Order: sequence, then structure tokens, then C-alpha cells
Amino acid sequence: MFLPALRNGFVSWDDEENFLENPNYRGLGLANLRWMWTTFHLGHYVPLSWMTLGLDYELWGMNAAGYHATSVLIHAVNAGLLFLLGRVLLRRAIPERASSRAVDWAAAVAALLFALHPLRVESVVWITERRDVLSLFFYLSTILVWLRATSAEAYRARLYWTSVVLFVCALLSKATAMTLPAVLLLLDVYPLRRLTAANWRDIGSPVVRRVYLEIVPFAALSLGSIVLSIVALHPPEQLSLGPKLAVSAFSLCFYLLKTVLPTDLSPLYEMPQHIDPLSGVYVTCYIAIAVLIVGAIAVRKRSPGLIASLAAFVLISLPMLGVVQNGPQIAADRYTYHSTPPLALLVAAGLFLVVRIPAWLRFSVAGVAVAALSAATIRQTNVWRDSRTLWSHVLAVDSTSAVAHSAYSSLLFKEGEVQEALAHARRAIELAPNYAEAHNDLGVGLMRTGDPAGGVVEFQRSLALKPTYHEAENNWGIAEAQRGNLAEALKHYHRAVALDPDYADAHVNMGNLLVRERRFAEAMPHYAEALRIRPDEADAHFNWGVALAQQGKFGDAIPHFKAAIAIRPTFQIAQDYIDRAAKLQSAK
Repeated sequence: MFLPALRNGFVSWDDEENFLENPNYRGLGLANLRWMWTTFHLGHYVPLSWMTLGLDYELWGMNAAGYHATSVLIHAVNAGLLFLLGRVLLRRAIPERASSRAVDWAAAVAALLFALHPLRVESVVWITERRDVLSLFFYLSTILVWLRATSAEAYRARLYWTSVVLFVCALLSKATAMTLPAVLLLLDVYPLRRLTAANWRDIGSPVVRRVYLEIVPFAALSLGSIVLSIVALHPPEQLSLGPKLAVSAFSLCFYLLKTVLPTDLSPLYEMPQHIDPLSGVYVTCYIAIAVLIVGAIAVRKRSPGLIASLAAFVLISLPMLGVVQNGPQIAADRYTYHSTPPLALLVAAGLFLVVRIPAWLRFSVAGVAVAALSAATIRQTNVWRDSRTLWSHVLAVDSTSAVAHSAYSSLLFKEGEVQEALAHARRAIELAPNYAEAHNDLGVGLMRTGDPAGGVVEFQRSLALKPTYHEAENNWGIAEAQRGNLAEALKHYHRAVALDPDYADAHVNMGNLLVRERRFAEAMPHYAEALRIRPDEADAHFNWGVALAQQGKFGDAIPHFKAAIAIRPTFQIAQDYIDRAAKLQSAK
């Protein structure tokens, strides 16, 4: 169902910063590994995920299909791990059915319901979210090995410490795995039943004491991961308690609802500009959660599996419920990747092991559900085909998304659709006046329509809102260059590079300005740096070639023109330069 992802590319939703403009991850050399193990790039510490992406670069270069294939493969393995885990847990939960084929069918259907659900699409086909699929691989592996350690006396210590190592790998793939200690304790209650209402406070009991001691290393690692995550995130200004509780309640209900009814899915569910905790939608969520809690208490003795599954879902979801707000989203499909396996097991177990219906009806219901989810997954996978498809879909779902209007505006500017791009930039500012990216987009539009002075005003507003915004500094430099203020333009290019040394556009612009001033020796390193950062930067090759041609170095210039054409076959002016250089060489 995810095979269409192999046709998808990188998208302008973190992929640019992570891959297209980030030379540091490209490969597994010592410098690459040093960067992977020390960086908090975009607010995450995920060295193992970076290593898999570095391996992808070694295998595929910048061909997005290879990256997608790796993520899909890991996701398929995760489905297999969930099948194995489901069998173990269901046999422990219902020992009298341990040898029944129905257990195997329930585990298999659970794996399919999880793996083929359209909520999985974001984690699997967004290359940036490699950390999700890799983290869950180690998360499930940890639980499987830990379960063996709790029952295999001969190899308990070795298996136990293996599970601890696997948990470290899960945390180094994505900190979402921090919930595992709580999940292991929950499993000790049900289905392992090592902790019960009668003994859980009896620390003197060897069994109870061992259960708690087994959790200590996991809990210590999880605590360390929480601290490291906060350091990495540099969380922005947080919501006050009331709005934060409202967001958490909304997110929990959202994930439950979208799991049952996965319609109108989007790559971005934007946080409202203002949150009233007493508005209707949030009050409805409070009531729904209260009803769920009361219902769970009422059936806790009759349906321990139901309670355990829902409790696991909530526990795993907790870090994703806005406890620490980061990013423009109020919720995200990817935040269900770790939390929904318990729900899949609950539904499949109910269908195959609890509900008394004919076998043909059981398989028919499962088949229809899997088929419907698969069709929705294919559709959602195509949403991520390219940046234009992605942002137009976000706007189709939510026309009031300032982030989507701004992102779509940036994309349209790059494609030369200036007037439509301007309209989206203005709409973004109307929706979110303090959104720095939207002011930057409007500034670009004003420059494109012959008003660089107006553009400068917008870039100043953008930087006042976000002082580290390197794109606004670069665009301010372009505007000053248009106005003939070359010294001022160079100053802004330098600031842009200081803010982000791996910003290829600023290096190209700086090279162009230096060539304009015939400072060729200073310009060449900037073109070289731009190509180090972004090897498929046709403009860097072309402008480097122009600079060489202006110095009479036609033989050196032609390879750069040819490289520009190889990257962008429609680059006719580069072919014109090749023809002109060839004539000049012949004349000599």
C-alpha cells in the first residue's frame, strides 16, 4: 500500500533543512558521524536515525526513492514485530486459548490494521520522520526481548540487558520511546499479572521487588532522555495551564476519533491563534474523556484487556499531547505511530477471541476493514507526492492555515506564479500577523513586482519577529542589491551565512555580488560552498561558469555550464554560453 511512496520526492516541510540543504548527514565518514552524535538539528537528538539516513545517502545519493524504500521496509518489519508481540501478549492474556489458531489470526489482523492505517502515512512516507519508524522498531524489539527475559530463567540476565540496550537504541532514534518504562509496568499488571491489587505495595515480596528493580534502568534512561529532549528542543513560549489542558484533551480525542474514522487527514492541523479552554469543542473533549474514564472504571474487572489497551494508548500518547508545545500543530498523524498498536490488538482480539460470530463473518469484517484502510492509505500516500500537492491538500482541509498559505506562497514564487503567491502571502499575514515567514513571503512578492523598498519593510518585520531568520536576511540582501546598495546587500548576505553556514542561496548570492564587483577570487569559494551544500544547484554552476568566462577562462567555464544543463535540461542560457565560449576558443 505504500509502494506509491517510491514515486514521491522530498517536500518543503522540513525535508529541505534536513536533507536538501544539509551536507552533514551525507555519508558515514568520521565528520558525518561526529555531527550525527552531537547535533540537536531542528530540535531533535536522533543519532541512530541520522545514521540510517547517512547510509541511504551512501546507497542512493539524493534519490528520494531510496530513502522512501528504506522507511517502507522498516515499517513492514514493524508490522511483523507487532504480529509476534501480539501473539505473545494474547497468549499470556488468554492462556486457555494459547494454542488456538484464532490467536494467530488476531495478531495478524492487528498487525495489518496498524500497518495499513492511513494515520501511518505521515511517519512512513515523510522522509524527515524516519525517526518514527526506526524508534518503533527498537521499541517493539525491546518489549519482545523483555517478555522473554521475564519468562526464560536460564537466560534472564542476558536477555534483560539486551532489552535495555535495545531501549537505548529506541531513545537514540526518537525520544518518543521514553514512555516504555510505564508500558512495561502496565504489562506487569496485565497480561503478565506479576503485579496485582493485592501485592503491588508489598516491596518485601521477591517477585514484586524484582519487578520494580527491573524497571529502574529503563526509568533512569527515560528520565535522561526527557532532560536531553528539553535541551534539544529549546521549547518556545508555552501555553498557560488552561489552554494547555484544552490542547491535551483535544489531541487525545482527536487521535481516538481519527483512528476509528480516518477522514480529512492532513499533514498539518494548525494550532489556533487563540485558544479558549471553555469553547464548545474543548468542553466536548472534556466530557468525552470523563465518560471514557467512568466507563473504564465500570468495566475494569470484567474487561482487563480493554482497560490495559486504553491505558497503554494514553500512556504512550502523553508526550504528544502538548505537555511541551513545539511547532505549529495542535495534533499530528505521526504522533499515533507508537500509541496505536494497543488499539489494533484490542480490536483484533475482540473480533477473533471475544465476539461470538461465525468465522466467515469474522474474516469478512476483517477483510473489509483492511481493504478500506488500504485504499485510504494509498490516497494519503499520494498527498505527499511533492510539495505542491502537499500544501494544496492542507489548504483544502483547512483554508485558514497561515502556515500552509505561507508555504504555498513560497512554492509559487519559486515556480514563477507571482500574483497567486502574493495573494497567499497576504492571506497568511491576515490570518497570523506575527508569522515571520509570511512577512518574508510578502517581501519576496513585493520585490518580484518591482517594489524592493516595500520588500525591505517586510523583511525588517520578519526579522523583528524572528531575529535568527536567515532567509529574511538573504532576501533583504537581494532587495538592497536591486536598489544598487551593494555594500549593504553584502552585509546581509554575510549575516544570513552567519545564521546558517549551510544556506546555499546566500552563498550563491554573495558570489554573484562579488562577481558583479569583479572580485572573482572572493566569489569562487562561495560557489564551491553552495555546491557542497546542494550538489544539484544549477545556478551555482552557471554563475561560476559566467565568472570564469568573464576572466577569459573558457575551458574551465564550459564544464560548469554543462553541469548546469545536466541538472536543469531547459537551461538554454547555459547552452548559449557554451556555444559562445566554443566560438571564442576557436577564434583564439
